[in-house]
Amino acid sequence: MKTICLYFEIHQIIHLKRYRFFDIGTDHYYYDDYENERSISDIAERSYMPALNTLEQMIREGNGYFKVAFSLSGVGMEQLEMHAPQVLEKLQDLNATGCVEFLAEPYSHGLSSLANEQAFAADVKKQAAKIKEYFGKKPTVLRNSSLIYSDDIGLQASALGFKGMLTEGAKHVLGWKSPHYVYNCALAPSLKLLLRDVELSDDISLRFNNSDWDGYPLFADNYVDRIARLPEEEQVINIFMELSALGIAQPLSSNILEFLRAIPVCAKQKGINFSTPSEIIGKMKSVGNLDVPDTLSWVDEERDVSCWLGNAMQREAFNKLYSVADRVRIANDPRINQDWDYLQASNNFRFMTTKPSNVGLDRGIYSSPFDAFTNYMNVLGDFMSRVNSLYPEEIDNEELNSLLTTIKNQGDEITMKEKEIVRLQAKVEKLQLAEEKLKKQLDKAGDKAAKPAAKKAPAKKAAAKKEETEKK
Repeated sequence: MKTICLYFEIHQIIHLKRYRFFDIGTDHYYYDDYENERSISDIAERSYMPALNTLEQMIREGNGYFKVAFSLSGVGMEQLEMHAPQVLEKLQDLNATGCVEFLAEPYSHGLSSLANEQAFAADVKKQAAKIKEYFGKKPTVLRNSSLIYSDDIGLQASALGFKGMLTEGAKHVLGWKSPHYVYNCALAPSLKLLLRDVELSDDISLRFNNSDWDGYPLFADNYVDRIARLPEEEQVINIFMELSALGIAQPLSSNILEFLRAIPVCAKQKGINFSTPSEIIGKMKSVGNLDVPDTLSWVDEERDVSCWLGNAMQREAFNKLYSVADRVRIANDPRINQDWDYLQASNNFRFMTTKPSNVGLDRGIYSSPFDAFTNYMNVLGDFMSRVNSLYPEEIDNEELNSLLTTIKNQGDEITMKEKEIVRLQAKVEKLQLAEEKLKKQLDKAGDKAAKPAAKKAPAKKAAAKKEETEKK
């Protein structure tokens, strides 16, 4: 039986403010708070809430038939917490239905998987912990930023304990193969791979409202018919996109949500069901290795990482940022860590691209790729000086790690001694209480012994007085 795996990504760009060279060393706050609040509030109103309300209706009407998956970047969740908490509350309502799965992804929505294995692991673990905090379950399936994947990244994901991973069903990788099967990582056979159906996904997320498109207008029954006509053995249809496609890329006036609501109705008539990624990974066997020696993604026609690292400016900014990755991880300073998450976000490098793209790119405050590069490098210059000021620059990473390990061990020893002191103080207090109790008991026993003696004393006096009287 064919099954549709429907997945949506939720991420929010953190906008940097205009930061000039002369701000370096004097201003350590890098963000445009007004634009960040405006943009997240706008997208929540025009896209997230209408889309999530529709998905909730579909789940409740389906009585367990319709299922969906999400992943949220950690920095996106932070913006939602501050400016649109109703979105997170709605996601928790969806989670309570039991028909939703939340996936892991890098907290920063960054490119750490291309630069630093330990930074990538920390990034993913941090987001997985936040997902568990909100939705009560640790993710078992990983979705890297923009579906970035290679054999080496798959090996890292497997080492982190993930059972499966989502990536792009790119033609240059698949060749004659179909994306409608479960595959496995070439370097880690236990890691199963679900591949995005590029055409079916982009028909909704990119082309739905394009009147010049040959497939316009797109109706749910025709869309599901295409899925039903696929060869019988091709059973897994992965439709992955950003949630903002529903309402932003494709405006609500296009009836995109009505189209979405009709899909489960049409699919049920054709005997097609819905599954979450972990359900597919748990039930279906891999048909073989997928060899991906070069990195791929779901962005642009090339489906590679050239939109982030395709020119010299991007590579310089990228290399400069990750040159301090180990020091940031070792130092583990809360404020530095937050800025590290925001500066890693892939959009910072995307704004610097010089590539032409079929998908429109809004550079925000930047007038050109060079403008984006200059502003980012000014911010990065201040950030790096703060990182290096935490500990002397002449101390290399190995020495710093050793130093901080010693400090940590000493801190652990102090903590243990403090606990021992508390334990001994409690023991002393207990002994003092026992001593006071015993003393009271002894005093009470002494009082009882004194009372009979007091009674005998008058009797002796009376006897002596009587004896004296008789003598007389």
